[in-house]
Amino acid sequence: MLNRRHLLGAALALPVSACGGSDTRKLLRWWSPQAAPAQARAYRAQIATFEAANPAYRVVFEPTSDEGYPAQFAAAFAAGQVPNIVTHLPSFAAQSYYAQGLLEPMDAVAADIGTARFLPGANAPYRAADGRLSAVGIGGTAVDMLWLRRDLMATAGIDAPPRDWDALRDACRRMQTQRIYGAPLPYGSNSMTSLVFISFIHRAGGQVFTPDLQLALDSAPTYAALEFYRSMREYCPPSASSYGWSDSLNAFVSGATATGIYGGRVLISAARQNPRMARSLVCVPYPSQTAATPSWTFNDFPCLFIPKGATEMAATKALAASLYEPAGYIRQMLAAPGHVLPVIDGITDSPAYRGNPITSLFASQIATMTRAASAGHNLGFESPAHKPNIKAGEIIASHAIAEMVQRVVINGEPARAAVARATGRIAAIMRGTGTAR
Repeated sequence: MLNRRHLLGAALALPVSACGGSDTRKLLRWWSPQAAPAQARAYRAQIATFEAANPAYRVVFEPTSDEGYPAQFAAAFAAGQVPNIVTHLPSFAAQSYYAQGLLEPMDAVAADIGTARFLPGANAPYRAADGRLSAVGIGGTAVDMLWLRRDLMATAGIDAPPRDWDALRDACRRMQTQRIYGAPLPYGSNSMTSLVFISFIHRAGGQVFTPDLQLALDSAPTYAALEFYRSMREYCPPSASSYGWSDSLNAFVSGATATGIYGGRVLISAARQNPRMARSLVCVPYPSQTAATPSWTFNDFPCLFIPKGATEMAATKALAASLYEPAGYIRQMLAAPGHVLPVIDGITDSPAYRGNPITSLFASQIATMTRAASAGHNLGFESPAHKPNIKAGEIIASHAIAEMVQRVVINGEPARAAVARATGRIAAIMRGTGTAR
């Protein structure tokens, strides 16, 4: 006979319509783009715990897509077939949906979890214009860390991680060989290029919007970031012209590049796929234009929210709060250790979290990422002084910034024309007259 976990695993693999049969329990649906096998196993354990305590309900997990979630959600909202809970979408997505009246306020759920349990500032990116929470944090990320290898640094005579762009470019040049490129920067028309390049604008001392959300893209820092990004193309693989998240990660972990730009998934990927390289990993915040320019780390602030119109609201909120019970929450964090960082007090230092082989081996790297993530920002939360940008998700989905990069770096178009085009497209989105594509 199949045990409960096997039965649940089989159910999660099926479409919702195929899970009916004679099961009379009420259905709750959970969506997330974070659905690697280990993460799915952690979710199944959390689901089993919830179902045991709430036998009238069954929960089905349905994976979504990092790149495709806007279309998936548009279809769900249009059809009135929304999931009950959604996790691991960026904070700016929650702000955008909430501003459109599509999400339930999460203040009551935060109170059920315990507002004091969240790390300081963990829920700040979700505070909406009406003062309520559009979502709550389920984790933090330090998405664009600089990863280096001590062995390649030593061979190239590099004593310390680079602290500015000139030093980074020189390090990539010195570590590049006939078989290893210097960096896996993304140049594709996708969200990674847009999000990473926004970080480079900030690391040149610029911003995409002013605190009152006036466009500031056409500025000297943007042109400096474009020039640096263009100058790095020769140190990236030829296929970087289409790189996105998985391409960039795999290029570094496979040993094809000397440096990496990614979050903590590098740790478990390297430990499993390239253990020799894993022992030499160095992780630091990605350098700014100069050592004096403030650092800026991209944190998409993975969140949890409840769509308006979700069925069984009381049970839905109970399911949401249950995901923060320590045993299940720690297991979820350890499904991709170091990638999604805990935002609940006491988790990082707990024996259960620190006893994991990855968190133990890479404790210093995780501490570095945690510090960077705690001070992180994104287009929807460019600084504490900025108003929430409820159009951030739509701007990222438009690929206007990524295409600006492509026009300058790949097509060789004049930077001013490319910036003007991107500015026009983003301005139209802010006015509500532009489209995602």
